Amino acid sequence: MTARRVIYEGRVQGVGFRYATKSIARGFDVTGSVRNLPDGRVMLEAMAADAAELDAFLEEIAVHSPLSHHIKKVAVEPIPPRPGGIGFEIVR
Repeated sequence: MTARRVIYEGRVQGVGFRYATKSIARGFDVTGSVRNLPDGRVMLEAMAADAAELDAFLEEIAVHSPLSHHIKKVAVEPIPPRPGGIGFEIVR
């Protein structure tokens, strides 16, 4: 299992970023969550059994989706996988 925390900076709040991310996640075998941070950034935490699947999901968001033009900076760090993750959710 591979897990990563990704922080997106730019115009990423108020543009449907979390909802679009959840929609993109449906096309991949990933679990996790996405949330707005108080400072205007968005944090995503995602896991996948296959590292390539997780990479493809993150690339879809940052490069190929309509969200990409809102993103100015991306910071990615590995995190420990959380057991029992099911689905992908928006955290409020």
